[in-house]
Amino acid sequence: MMWPPSLLLLLLLLRRGAQGKPSPDAGPHGQGRVHHAAPLSEAPHDDSHGNFQYDHEAFLGREVAKEFDQLTPEESQARLGRIVDRMDRAGDGDGWVSLAELRSWIAHTQQRHIRDSVSAAWNTYDTDRDGRVGWEELRNATYGHYEPGEEFHDVEDAETYKKMLARDERRFRVADQDGDSMATREELTAFLHPEEFPHMRDIVIAETLEDLDRNKDGYVQVEEYIADLYTAEPGEEEPAWVQTEREQFRDFRDLNKDGKLDGSEVGHWVLPPAQDQPLVEANHLLHESDTDKDGRLSKAEILGNWNMFVGSQATNYGEDLTRHHDEL
Repeated sequence: MMWPPSLLLLLLLLRRGAQGKPSPDAGPHGQGRVHHAAPLSEAPHDDSHGNFQYDHEAFLGREVAKEFDQLTPEESQARLGRIVDRMDRAGDGDGWVSLAELRSWIAHTQQRHIRDSVSAAWNTYDTDRDGRVGWEELRNATYGHYEPGEEFHDVEDAETYKKMLARDERRFRVADQDGDSMATREELTAFLHPEEFPHMRDIVIAETLEDLDRNKDGYVQVEEYIADLYTAEPGEEEPAWVQTEREQFRDFRDLNKDGKLDGSEVGHWVLPPAQDQPLVEANHLLHESDTDKDGRLSKAEILGNWNMFVGSQATNYGEDLTRHHDEL
Protein backbone atom coordinates (compact mmCIF):
# COMPACT_ATOMS: atom_id res chain seq x y z
CA MET A 1 0.00 0.00 0.00
CA MET A 2 1.12 3.51 -0.65
CA TRP A 3 1.79 6.26 1.83
CA PRO A 4 -1.02 8.88 1.80
CA PRO A 5 0.05 11.30 -0.96
CA SER A 6 0.32 15.02 -0.56
CA LEU A 7 -2.72 17.15 -1.09
CA LEU A 8 -1.32 18.06 -4.46
CA LEU A 9 -1.31 14.44 -5.59
CA LEU A 10 -4.86 13.95 -4.37
CA LEU A 11 -5.86 16.88 -6.52
CA LEU A 12 -3.99 15.39 -9.44
CA LEU A 13 -5.69 12.01 -9.11
CA LEU A 14 -9.19 13.29 -8.50
CA ARG A 15 -9.31 16.50 -10.48
CA ARG A 16 -6.45 16.43 -12.96
CA GLY A 17 -6.51 19.47 -15.12
CA ALA A 18 -9.36 21.06 -13.18
CA GLN A 19 -9.19 24.29 -11.24
CA GLY A 20 -10.07 24.41 -7.57
CA LYS A 21 -8.64 23.63 -4.15
CA PRO A 22 -8.15 20.20 -2.62
CA SER A 23 -10.60 19.17 0.06
CA PRO A 24 -9.32 19.73 3.60
CA ASP A 25 -10.92 16.39 4.48
CA ALA A 26 -9.17 14.40 1.75
CA GLY A 27 -6.81 11.58 2.69
CA PRO A 28 -6.88 7.88 3.53
CA HIS A 29 -6.78 6.52 7.05
CA GLY A 30 -5.48 3.60 9.03
CA GLN A 31 -3.58 0.95 7.13
CA GLY A 32 -3.43 3.26 4.13
CA ARG A 33 -0.63 5.02 6.00
CA VAL A 34 1.65 1.99 5.81
CA HIS A 35 3.97 1.69 2.82
CA HIS A 36 4.83 -1.84 1.77
CA ALA A 37 7.08 -2.28 -1.24
CA ALA A 38 5.23 -4.02 -4.06
CA PRO A 39 6.65 -7.37 -5.21
CA LEU A 40 8.81 -7.26 -8.32
CA SER A 41 6.39 -9.72 -9.93
CA GLU A 42 3.31 -11.71 -9.01
CA ALA A 43 4.61 -14.67 -11.05
CA PRO A 44 6.18 -17.62 -9.20
CA HIS A 45 9.98 -17.52 -9.06
CA ASP A 46 10.47 -20.96 -10.57
CA ASP A 47 13.57 -21.00 -12.74
CA SER A 48 14.02 -24.74 -12.28
CA HIS A 49 11.13 -25.43 -14.64
CA GLY A 50 12.32 -22.98 -17.27
CA ASN A 51 9.75 -20.36 -16.30
CA PHE A 52 11.56 -17.03 -16.18
CA GLN A 53 8.47 -14.79 -16.09
CA TYR A 54 9.36 -13.51 -12.61
CA ASP A 55 12.84 -12.52 -13.81
CA HIS A 56 11.46 -10.88 -16.95
CA GLU A 57 9.00 -8.73 -14.99
CA ALA A 58 11.59 -7.89 -12.34
CA PHE A 59 14.17 -6.84 -14.93
CA LEU A 60 11.86 -5.03 -17.36
CA GLY A 61 8.75 -4.12 -15.41
CA ARG A 62 5.46 -5.86 -16.10
CA GLU A 63 4.24 -3.82 -19.03
CA VAL A 64 7.54 -3.83 -20.92
CA ALA A 65 7.91 -7.57 -20.25
CA LYS A 66 4.62 -8.04 -22.12
CA GLU A 67 6.03 -6.08 -25.07
CA PHE A 68 9.09 -8.34 -25.21
CA ASP A 69 6.85 -11.41 -25.27
CA GLN A 70 5.61 -10.26 -28.69
CA LEU A 71 9.10 -9.86 -30.20
CA THR A 72 11.05 -12.39 -32.19
CA PRO A 73 14.09 -13.82 -30.38
CA GLU A 74 16.35 -11.70 -32.60
CA GLU A 75 14.46 -8.48 -31.82
CA SER A 76 14.38 -9.31 -28.13
CA GLN A 77 18.14 -9.91 -27.95
CA ALA A 78 18.85 -6.71 -29.88
CA ARG A 79 16.76 -4.65 -27.45
CA LEU A 80 18.41 -6.38 -24.50
CA GLY A 81 21.80 -5.42 -25.91
CA ARG A 82 20.76 -1.77 -25.94
CA ILE A 83 19.54 -2.06 -22.34
CA VAL A 84 22.94 -3.49 -21.33
CA ASP A 85 24.62 -0.44 -22.87
CA ARG A 86 22.25 1.86 -20.97
CA MET A 87 22.94 0.12 -17.66
CA ASP A 88 26.67 0.56 -18.11
CA ARG A 89 26.41 4.19 -19.24
CA ALA A 90 24.25 4.98 -16.21
CA GLY A 91 27.00 3.56 -13.99
CA ASP A 92 30.75 3.89 -14.46
CA GLY A 93 30.82 3.18 -18.20
CA ASP A 94 33.64 0.66 -17.90
CA GLY A 95 32.13 -1.85 -20.32
CA TRP A 96 30.87 -4.21 -17.60
CA VAL A 97 27.61 -4.44 -15.67
CA SER A 98 28.29 -4.52 -11.94
CA LEU A 99 25.95 -5.74 -9.23
CA ALA A 100 25.24 -2.12 -8.27
CA GLU A 101 24.40 -1.17 -11.85
CA LEU A 102 22.11 -4.17 -12.23
CA ARG A 103 20.35 -3.40 -8.95
CA SER A 104 19.95 0.25 -9.95
CA TRP A 105 18.37 -0.75 -13.26
CA ILE A 106 15.86 -3.10 -11.62
CA ALA A 107 14.89 -0.44 -9.06
CA HIS A 108 14.50 2.06 -11.91
CA THR A 109 12.17 -0.19 -13.92
CA GLN A 110 10.03 -0.93 -10.87
CA GLN A 111 9.39 2.79 -10.38
CA ARG A 112 8.37 3.41 -13.99
CA HIS A 113 4.68 3.77 -13.12
CA ILE A 114 5.55 6.49 -10.61
CA ARG A 115 7.63 8.43 -13.10
CA ASP A 116 4.90 8.03 -15.72
CA SER A 117 2.33 9.58 -13.37
CA VAL A 118 4.62 12.56 -12.77
CA SER A 119 5.26 12.97 -16.50
CA ALA A 120 1.52 12.93 -17.20
CA ALA A 121 1.00 15.80 -14.76
CA TRP A 122 4.14 17.75 -15.57
CA ASN A 123 2.58 20.37 -17.88
CA THR A 124 -0.11 21.09 -15.29
CA TYR A 125 2.55 22.45 -12.97
CA ASP A 126 5.33 23.61 -15.30
CA THR A 127 3.21 26.54 -16.46
CA ASP A 128 6.09 28.59 -17.87
CA ARG A 129 7.45 25.55 -19.78
CA ASP A 130 11.03 26.00 -18.57
CA GLY A 131 11.50 22.34 -17.69
CA ARG A 132 11.27 22.88 -13.94
CA VAL A 133 8.44 23.40 -11.46
CA GLY A 134 8.86 26.29 -9.08
CA TRP A 135 7.15 26.38 -5.71
CA GLU A 136 4.91 29.24 -6.81
CA GLU A 137 3.85 27.35 -9.95
CA LEU A 138 2.98 24.30 -7.89
CA ARG A 139 1.18 26.33 -5.23
CA ASN A 140 -0.89 28.29 -7.74
CA ALA A 141 -1.83 25.18 -9.72
CA THR A 142 -2.99 23.48 -6.53
CA TYR A 143 -4.59 26.22 -4.47
CA GLY A 144 -5.24 28.99 -6.96
CA HIS A 145 -3.51 32.33 -7.34
CA TYR A 146 -3.72 34.82 -4.48
CA GLU A 147 -2.09 38.18 -3.95
CA PRO A 148 0.19 38.37 -0.89
CA GLY A 149 -1.86 38.76 2.28
CA GLU A 150 -5.09 37.62 0.63
CA GLU A 151 -4.56 33.87 0.77
CA PHE A 152 -7.86 31.96 1.08
CA HIS A 153 -9.92 35.05 1.80
CA ASP A 154 -12.71 33.52 -0.30
CA VAL A 155 -13.11 30.22 1.60
CA GLU A 156 -14.80 29.48 4.90
CA ASP A 157 -12.03 27.41 6.52
CA ALA A 158 -9.11 29.66 5.63
CA GLU A 159 -6.92 28.57 8.55
CA THR A 160 -7.15 24.92 7.55
CA TYR A 161 -6.09 25.73 4.00
CA LYS A 162 -3.22 27.85 5.29
CA LYS A 163 -1.97 24.88 7.31
CA MET A 164 -2.28 22.64 4.26
CA LEU A 165 -0.32 25.12 2.18
CA ALA A 166 2.42 25.42 4.80
CA ARG A 167 2.69 21.65 5.02
CA ASP A 168 3.02 21.25 1.26
CA GLU A 169 5.64 23.99 1.13
CA ARG A 170 7.66 22.29 3.86
CA ARG A 171 7.55 19.01 1.93
CA PHE A 172 8.57 20.82 -1.25
CA ARG A 173 11.60 22.36 0.50
CA VAL A 174 12.77 18.91 1.62
CA ALA A 175 12.26 17.43 -1.86
CA ASP A 176 14.15 20.37 -3.39
CA GLN A 177 17.58 19.02 -2.53
CA ASP A 178 19.62 21.76 -4.20
CA GLY A 179 17.56 24.47 -2.50
CA ASP A 180 16.90 26.54 -5.62
CA SER A 181 13.08 26.54 -5.15
CA MET A 182 12.75 24.83 -8.53
CA ALA A 183 11.84 21.15 -8.74
CA THR A 184 13.35 18.88 -11.34
CA ARG A 185 11.33 15.82 -12.36
CA GLU A 186 13.18 13.78 -9.76
CA GLU A 187 12.50 16.35 -7.05
CA LEU A 188 8.83 16.63 -7.96
CA THR A 189 8.62 12.84 -7.84
CA ALA A 190 10.06 12.96 -4.32
CA PHE A 191 7.44 15.54 -3.38
CA LEU A 192 4.56 13.45 -4.75
CA HIS A 193 5.90 10.05 -3.61
CA PRO A 194 8.02 10.70 -0.50
CA GLU A 195 7.77 7.09 0.63
CA GLU A 196 10.03 6.10 -2.26
CA PHE A 197 12.95 8.36 -1.29
CA PRO A 198 15.18 7.84 1.78
CA HIS A 199 15.81 11.57 2.19
CA MET A 200 12.03 12.13 2.57
CA ARG A 201 11.64 9.65 5.43
CA ASP A 202 11.67 12.29 8.17
CA ILE A 203 8.97 14.36 6.48
CA VAL A 204 6.75 11.27 6.13
CA ILE A 205 7.14 10.63 9.86
CA ALA A 206 6.54 14.29 10.75
CA GLU A 207 3.35 14.42 8.69
CA THR A 208 2.04 11.23 10.28
CA LEU A 209 2.71 12.57 13.76
CA GLU A 210 0.93 15.82 12.94
CA ASP A 211 -2.08 13.94 11.61
CA LEU A 212 -2.50 11.70 14.63
CA ASP A 213 -1.08 13.68 17.58
CA ARG A 214 -4.24 15.49 18.61
CA ASN A 215 -3.00 16.67 22.01
CA LYS A 216 0.24 17.94 20.46
CA ASP A 217 2.57 16.27 22.95
CA GLY A 218 4.82 14.89 20.22
CA TYR A 219 3.61 11.30 20.56
CA VAL A 220 0.81 9.10 19.29
CA GLN A 221 -1.25 7.74 22.16
CA VAL A 222 -3.31 4.58 21.71
CA GLU A 223 -6.58 6.56 21.63
CA GLU A 224 -5.15 8.84 18.95
CA TYR A 225 -4.09 5.80 16.97
CA ILE A 226 -7.61 4.32 17.23
CA ALA A 227 -9.26 7.65 16.41
CA ASP A 228 -7.52 7.62 13.05
CA LEU A 229 -9.21 4.29 12.30
CA TYR A 230 -12.60 4.46 13.94
CA THR A 231 -15.11 6.96 15.31
CA ALA A 232 -17.76 5.47 17.57
CA GLU A 233 -21.36 6.54 17.33
CA PRO A 234 -23.13 7.37 20.62
CA GLY A 235 -24.05 4.16 22.41
CA GLU A 236 -22.28 1.97 19.87
CA GLU A 237 -20.27 -0.97 21.16
CA GLU A 238 -16.67 -1.03 20.00
CA PRO A 239 -16.23 -3.63 17.23
CA ALA A 240 -13.91 -6.59 17.77
CA TRP A 241 -11.52 -5.39 15.06
CA VAL A 242 -10.90 -2.19 17.01
CA GLN A 243 -9.83 -4.23 20.03
CA THR A 244 -7.51 -6.14 17.72
CA GLU A 245 -5.99 -2.82 16.64
CA ARG A 246 -5.43 -1.91 20.29
CA GLU A 247 -3.54 -5.17 20.69
CA GLN A 248 -1.55 -4.43 17.54
CA PHE A 249 -0.59 -1.06 19.01
CA ARG A 250 0.47 -2.64 22.32
CA ASP A 251 2.28 -5.68 20.93
CA PHE A 252 3.81 -4.47 17.65
CA ARG A 253 3.68 -0.67 17.29
CA ASP A 254 4.83 0.41 20.77
CA LEU A 255 8.31 -1.06 20.58
CA ASN A 256 9.63 0.33 23.87
CA LYS A 257 6.37 -0.42 25.74
CA ASP A 258 5.90 3.07 27.13
CA GLY A 259 2.27 3.29 25.98
CA LYS A 260 2.84 5.73 23.11
CA LEU A 261 4.60 6.02 19.77
CA ASP A 262 7.53 8.35 19.26
CA GLY A 263 8.91 9.38 15.87
CA SER A 264 11.12 6.33 15.54
CA GLU A 265 8.22 3.98 16.27
CA VAL A 266 5.97 5.83 13.84
CA GLY A 267 8.67 5.42 11.18
CA HIS A 268 8.93 1.70 11.91
CA TRP A 269 5.16 1.46 11.51
CA VAL A 270 4.49 3.47 8.34
CA LEU A 271 7.82 2.74 6.60
CA PRO A 272 8.65 -0.74 7.90
CA PRO A 273 12.06 -2.25 7.17
CA ALA A 274 11.91 -4.33 4.03
CA GLN A 275 14.11 -6.67 2.07
CA ASP A 276 15.98 -4.99 -0.78
CA GLN A 277 14.13 -6.86 -3.53
CA PRO A 278 16.05 -5.30 -6.46
CA LEU A 279 19.34 -6.33 -4.83
CA VAL A 280 18.12 -9.90 -4.27
CA GLU A 281 17.09 -10.21 -7.92
CA ALA A 282 20.30 -8.56 -9.15
CA ASN A 283 22.33 -11.09 -7.17
CA HIS A 284 20.27 -13.90 -8.67
CA LEU A 285 20.71 -12.73 -12.26
CA LEU A 286 24.43 -12.15 -11.75
CA HIS A 287 24.96 -15.58 -10.17
CA GLU A 288 23.11 -17.33 -13.01
CA SER A 289 24.88 -15.42 -15.80
CA ASP A 290 28.44 -14.80 -14.55
CA THR A 291 30.12 -17.67 -16.39
CA ASP A 292 33.68 -16.66 -15.52
CA LYS A 293 32.75 -15.92 -11.88
CA ASP A 294 34.50 -12.54 -11.75
CA GLY A 295 31.58 -10.84 -9.95
CA ARG A 296 30.48 -8.75 -12.92
CA LEU A 297 28.69 -9.30 -16.22
CA SER A 298 29.93 -8.67 -19.72
CA LYS A 299 27.49 -7.94 -22.50
CA ALA A 300 28.29 -11.35 -23.96
CA GLU A 301 27.46 -13.08 -20.67
CA ILE A 302 24.08 -11.36 -20.46
CA LEU A 303 23.22 -12.10 -24.07
CA GLY A 304 24.40 -15.66 -23.57
CA ASN A 305 21.67 -16.05 -20.93
CA TRP A 306 19.24 -13.64 -22.59
CA ASN A 307 16.07 -15.68 -22.07
CA MET A 308 16.41 -15.30 -18.28
CA PHE A 309 16.50 -11.51 -18.60
CA VAL A 310 13.83 -10.98 -21.27
CA GLY A 311 11.14 -12.93 -23.09
CA SER A 312 10.20 -13.30 -26.73
CA GLN A 313 7.61 -15.10 -28.81
CA ALA A 314 9.68 -18.27 -28.46
CA THR A 315 10.20 -18.11 -24.69
CA ASN A 316 6.61 -17.06 -24.11
CA TYR A 317 5.42 -20.14 -26.02
CA GLY A 318 7.79 -22.34 -24.05
CA GLU A 319 6.58 -20.95 -20.72
CA ASP A 320 2.97 -21.55 -21.76
CA LEU A 321 3.84 -25.19 -22.49
CA THR A 322 5.57 -25.51 -19.12
CA ARG A 323 2.56 -24.12 -17.26
CA HIS A 324 0.23 -26.41 -19.23
CA HIS A 325 2.42 -29.42 -18.39
CA ASP A 326 2.45 -28.51 -14.69
CA GLU A 327 -1.34 -28.18 -14.68
CA LEU A 328 -1.67 -31.65 -16.17
